[in-house]
Amino acid sequence: MTLRDEILEQPAAAERQLASSRPAIDALVARLRAEPIDHVVIAARGTSDHAAVYAQYLLGTVHRLPVALATPSILSLYGVVPRFARALVVGISQSGASPDVVGVVDAGRRQHVPTLAITNDPDSPLAKAAEYVIALAAEPERAVAATKTYTTSLLAIARLSAELLDEADSRAAVTAIPDALAQALTVEPEVERIADELAAADRCLVLGRGYEYATAREWALKLKELTHLLADPYSGADFQHGPIGLVHDGFPILAVATAGPALDGMVELLARVRDAGARLLVLSDEESVLALGEGAPLPAVPEWLSPLVAIIPAQLFAYHLARARGLDTEAPRNLAKVTLTL
Repeated sequence: MTLRDEILEQPAAAERQLASSRPAIDALVARLRAEPIDHVVIAARGTSDHAAVYAQYLLGTVHRLPVALATPSILSLYGVVPRFARALVVGISQSGASPDVVGVVDAGRRQHVPTLAITNDPDSPLAKAAEYVIALAAEPERAVAATKTYTTSLLAIARLSAELLDEADSRAAVTAIPDALAQALTVEPEVERIADELAAADRCLVLGRGYEYATAREWALKLKELTHLLADPYSGADFQHGPIGLVHDGFPILAVATAGPALDGMVELLARVRDAGARLLVLSDEESVLALGEGAPLPAVPEWLSPLVAIIPAQLFAYHLARARGLDTEAPRNLAKVTLTL
């Protein structure tokens, strides 16, 4: 199965994710209701770290839970075990094999706080370290660049949130995600055309804000992995504190701007960089936003689920840009599928 095959398989992978791990989610939700937590700590690396950023916004916005991204090196390099009192400790890893991520979850387990593994391998060291396991059910992901394991990681987090919220509308919105992913795939011809036009670029900026900050980071990572493009991601807010000085005539800026509280500020920012001469590629579910530059439309979903659909055209863009640059999408330079950081 090729990288493109795995991108196109994501609606089916989402269906499998929705059909899996129900007992584990129910058991974890029951535990969290019986023993309330004050915060969440998530250990992850690479693409999984961007799923953790999504969790920061979702669990923070919907459940008022502060979410910290663990610093695994504190434990693995310096031998200092953090105190996890009244926390849910989560490890996110497609392979479940990275020792430093496993170490954080194991430390939480030994402190008797609830621990959760979100992984594509339910027999992995990470799964064995955690008390609760949500399997991604993405089936083997053979391409080096993660795609379907990213969207199923986001979906696993969204499912947990919906069950904690215990609202029928939230559950229904999560259940509808496979159809939205399928709709998002239909923009492939348009993003392929734009990728062909940008094949000579050597750098770009990737912008998003709020929930879509996770998308901006993951999009930039896919560009680095697959196209060797120097792609720098920013929150739309942070970008204005200095990096906006990079913008000049013809400079490529890729942006995700979906409906929600962050939209007005993103529109204002994109208009500003367009007027400064930037070349814009915009992913949005708002037609007026697409008109700011070259655009690829996104299906309309609730804001808290928008990163699941927004990343699909971004993945396709990175894939087609790599091909337009004559690169091997199946064997990216210097990369391996599993990275065992200590």
